[in-house]
Amino acid sequence: MTELMEKEQLLKKAGYSYEPDREVYVNRKTRKVFSVDYLEDHDTKEIASKIEEAARGAKWTFIFNAKPSDSIKRELAKMLDA
Repeated sequence: MTELMEKEQLLKKAGYSYEPDREVYVNRKTRKVFSVDYLEDHDTKEIASKIEEAARGAKWTFIFNAKPSDSIKRELAKMLDA
């Protein structure tokens, strides 16, 4: 199994689903979003740690390599809350 497949399985077991239009993995229950770029650039242990971190209340948590702009966060949140 490749490392990327292991990461994908880790996310799916934790309740994440892939949104191909945005190239992100989303967990609506915990309100967390991982970018594919982040997943490619970080090891499984670090991703597992981010999955386990407590959610930040009602706001979405975006786990990307570079912090997304406020407009991108609003756009993603609007799409995810729909």
